[in-house]
Amino acid sequence: MKTPHFLFFLVLAAGSTLNSMAQQRHDPARAHDDEEVISLDEMVISAPLDRPLFQQGQATSVLTGQKLNLAVEPSLGQTLARLPGVSSSYFGPAASRPIIRGLDGDRVRILQNGLNTLDASSASPDHAVSFDAANLKSVEVIRGPATLLYGSNAIGGVVNAIDGRIVDERLDGTLRGAMGGRFSSVDSGYQSNVMLEGGWKGLAFHVEAFTRAAEDFHIPGNARTVGEQERNPLPAGDLEPNKSVPNSHLRSQGVSGGLSYIWDGGFVGFAWTEFHSLYGSPAEESVFIDLNQTRLDVRGAFYKPLPHIKEISYRFAWSDYEHVEFEDGMDNTVFKNDGYDFRIEAKHEKLAGMEGVVGFQSDRSDFLIAGAEAFLPPNITQSNSLFFFEDITRGPLSFQFGGRYDSISVEALNNAVFGPARSRNFDNLSGSVGVVFNPNDEYSAAFTITHAERAPTSQELFANGEHLATNTFEVGDANLGVESSLGFDLSLRKRTGWVTGSVSGYYNRYNDFIGQFGTGVLIGGTPEYRYQAVQAQFLGAELETTFHLLHPVTAEPTQAGTNLHWEFKADAVRARDARSGRSLPRIPPFHLSSAWIVEHGAFGARLEGIYTAPQQRLGANEFGTASYFLVNLTLSYRVVQGPTTTDFYVKGMNLTNEDAREHTSFLKDRVPLPGRGVVAGVKMTF
Repeated sequence: MKTPHFLFFLVLAAGSTLNSMAQQRHDPARAHDDEEVISLDEMVISAPLDRPLFQQGQATSVLTGQKLNLAVEPSLGQTLARLPGVSSSYFGPAASRPIIRGLDGDRVRILQNGLNTLDASSASPDHAVSFDAANLKSVEVIRGPATLLYGSNAIGGVVNAIDGRIVDERLDGTLRGAMGGRFSSVDSGYQSNVMLEGGWKGLAFHVEAFTRAAEDFHIPGNARTVGEQERNPLPAGDLEPNKSVPNSHLRSQGVSGGLSYIWDGGFVGFAWTEFHSLYGSPAEESVFIDLNQTRLDVRGAFYKPLPHIKEISYRFAWSDYEHVEFEDGMDNTVFKNDGYDFRIEAKHEKLAGMEGVVGFQSDRSDFLIAGAEAFLPPNITQSNSLFFFEDITRGPLSFQFGGRYDSISVEALNNAVFGPARSRNFDNLSGSVGVVFNPNDEYSAAFTITHAERAPTSQELFANGEHLATNTFEVGDANLGVESSLGFDLSLRKRTGWVTGSVSGYYNRYNDFIGQFGTGVLIGGTPEYRYQAVQAQFLGAELETTFHLLHPVTAEPTQAGTNLHWEFKADAVRARDARSGRSLPRIPPFHLSSAWIVEHGAFGARLEGIYTAPQQRLGANEFGTASYFLVNLTLSYRVVQGPTTTDFYVKGMNLTNEDAREHTSFLKDRVPLPGRGVVAGVKMTF
């Protein structure tokens, strides 16, 4: 670690001394009421039962309120990248998916209100997720296998974006909403959003819209690393991209409207959404993507419809997704995904001491790639599933167990380029057992054992062609079998006191882990990457803790005029081929961050340092990345006037103008993170 970085953390470490001094000077009965620090009392909607973070069996993070507002970036991956155990597939500002504990793509299920996004973002890192975080109410991240509730595509974890487009509570005579805007200097970008909802006599409506735009973003120096320049020199006379990343511009808009009816015994509603994004691909200066999605959501519930049944809930989503990749102004390749996702759940009261949920889920995807970059035949994936989850509470112990069965068919359709139709069928069984120990209101511990199975995707089975965005020639294997894992997860949490937070450790062993591995062979000048199954091991840990230096957190928070917190986060994961001992490709390096958080009345400030270690544990045909250290500063001010709350904020990002590159990105040697910049914004809720 460089000396300035070491001194930064040394100064922050002085908080432990201040903590002991603060305990002597201040009344421990006082507490803070803060939206910017870690809270373990947030309810987790993605969990099977209505329980707060403190009582969850799996490691979970929730972003909501001011924490979410200050974290929002143009892409979902960058919005969540500062959470412990979460990284980004960073493919520029528009296209970035979250990576959870070193797993990405089809192993991380991205949901909207508990249902699949039904886009093409898992097929390639240059494909954007088909929603924007501007109007979200919260984002929940489940770290580790979540196949029990969400299927084989959640073997690595779940990200559930909750937007509230379908109102599920009576708003008779009420009108509420939010509006906001921000400007960013690093890319001359702006974003504005508005939301309005209200109700009358059981009817409720919700409307929202957003727009976002950004130009090519600025960087500290050259876009390409020295190593990349040596390996792939530019043609004579061409200049190295410098001070900005060409073709990293972005334009996005979206609008949604929903209508609900709510009565004492339940609710039913629908929402119609249009999303459009036009963005450049930093991988290819002549390529831009025009993305459109039309989506219909239906959701409802019946409360206490039958004896011993607390609730029957149902939700359905249908999507018509298409994006066109243009090269030199001509439409080059079309990606289409038409599909649906449906699930129904029944929560029952305690029966024989057990409280839980049973459910059924069905989803379908009709996926098509047509044009010059068609590396995959047209295909249909259909899945039907049954699942259950039960909880038995005995004093301070909560025993949890559940299971899921998935019947999955993957069919490649007859195609002149890829040959005759082929199909595979898979039967997956997943299950988990765990225990949560709550000795008191201050501490909890959770231990979970999970067996999870994932069927190979159509891409892993049938791909055969050049994928220009990742500069690879992908070759699938139609004989791949089911990928299975056995995982152990231990979490310790502290909810109140002078120190709060959590620490988690995990170990996952995979049989037939399907990865994309370079062969060293060139096909038409493009490196060949084959999908192969290996035995893999993932071992890691995460830490998220806050020292409350002036007032401790109590079970019943009270207002305190001034607060000072020291926040500390760290995560590490080691992933390797269990047979050869070699590391798997694109695994996140060690992350460490520390922040001072100051609150004084309506004023808030956050000074943050983020250290990312070099990554030299490399997969085959992979290059390492250097360490980097980012310094960020956030200032905020809140004005409350009656029912209206207005938050003003200014963020200084990468204040030292560090050249920072994400090892998890296919473009790490060609596209760094943005350089020094300022974000200024305002959000008003009423």
